[in-house]
Amino acid sequence: MSTLIPPPLSLYIHIPWCVKKCPYCDFNSHGQSGALPVDEYIAALVRDLEQDLPLVWGRTVHSVFFGGGTPSLFAPGAIGAILDACSSRLRFAPGAEITMECNPGTAEHGRFEQYRAAGVNRISFGIQSFDDGCLKRLGRIHDSGEAERAVKLAQDAGYDNLNLDLMYALPGQDLAMALHDVERAIALQPAHLSHYQLTMEPNTAFAVKPPEGLPGEDDAWDIQERCIEAMAAAGYAQYEVSAYARPGRQCAHNLNYWRFGDYLGIGAGAHGKISSGATGEVRRRWKPKNPRDFIAHAGTAKGIGGDDPIAPASLPFDYMLNALRLVEGFRLADFESRTGLDRAVIAAELEEARVRGWLEQDGEHWRPTELGRRFTNDVIGLFLD
Repeated sequence: MSTLIPPPLSLYIHIPWCVKKCPYCDFNSHGQSGALPVDEYIAALVRDLEQDLPLVWGRTVHSVFFGGGTPSLFAPGAIGAILDACSSRLRFAPGAEITMECNPGTAEHGRFEQYRAAGVNRISFGIQSFDDGCLKRLGRIHDSGEAERAVKLAQDAGYDNLNLDLMYALPGQDLAMALHDVERAIALQPAHLSHYQLTMEPNTAFAVKPPEGLPGEDDAWDIQERCIEAMAAAGYAQYEVSAYARPGRQCAHNLNYWRFGDYLGIGAGAHGKISSGATGEVRRRWKPKNPRDFIAHAGTAKGIGGDDPIAPASLPFDYMLNALRLVEGFRLADFESRTGLDRAVIAAELEEARVRGWLEQDGEHWRPTELGRRFTNDVIGLFLD
C-alpha cells in the first residue's frame, strides 16, 4: 500500500430548481411552481455544511461551483449570503474560482454586476444551441437572441471568465448546423467551451420517447471531429472529453474532479468525495434529492442520503473513470497518493491498454491516445473490479 494524501478540496452547492425541466435532463432538478423557499433553503444549506465540516477541518477550498437546476433563479443577494456563510466556516484560497451556472432565459440586466459583487467570478451559460429550432426541440426556455444578449450582459458587467455549454447530435441537426453553433459561440469570445453529445439518459422524457431526427453514430462522430478542429483553429484546446479552453483558462473546479480531487457537496441531491489521510479511506457522501426532504432534515442523520467508503478494489476504476477523460492523462505517483494503492495493482490493465493502442506511456505519465479517446468507455472498463 502507498500513503493516501488528501488532494485539493472543492465545494459544490446544488440549487435544485429550474423554470422547466428539460426532456433530456437527468440532473436533480425540479420545475419551479410558485415562490422559491430561498431563505429556508439557505438555512438548510448552512446546516448541511456544518454537519460536513468535521470531514475537512483545516483544509482550504480552491474552487466553488453552484450547479443545478438553475442557480441564477436565486437573486445575487441570496448567492452572496450562501458564499458568506460558507467562507465564514471554510478557508477559501485567495482568488478561488467561484462558478455559477446560468440559464440565458433567466438573465436580467444589472444582475451580473451584483453577482460579481457577491463573489461569483465565473459564469457558465447553458446555451446548448444557437439554432432556434434545435432549442425548441430540446425544450429550452430561451432563444438564440436571448443567449447572445445574456453573454454580452455578463461581459459588460466585467466577466471575462465565461463558459458556454453546447450540445451536438441534436434532433434535426446536421454537420453544417453543428459547426454554425460552434462558430456563433466562438464569435462571443468566451474563455471556455463545453461541447457534449446529446444522450438518451434513463428516467428522462427523451428516454421514454426519443425525439425524431437524431444523427447516427458515424454522423455524430464526424460532427465531433469537425467541431474539435474548428475550436482548435480558434485557440480552444481540448483538455477533457467535452471541455475546451483558451490557454490557462481550464475550469479549475472540474479539473479537480477529473484529477480525483476531493469535494464537499451540499444541497438537495449533492454528492461529495472526501479522502482521509488518517484512516486511508476515500468516502462518498450524498444528500436526499427531494428539496422538501432536504430542507426538513438538513443537518440531521436523515439529512445524509448515504455515506460509504469506496472499496479498495473499486478505487482503480473510480480513479480512471475521471483521470482518463483528461487529454493529459495521469501520473502513477498521483494514482498512488490519491487512492493509497500501489501502482502494481493497475500494471496489467495499463499494459493491456498500451498493447491495444488506447494508452501511451512516457515514464511516470500515462495518457490516452487518439484511438483511446474515441473508446474512452472501453479503456475505463479495463479497470472494473
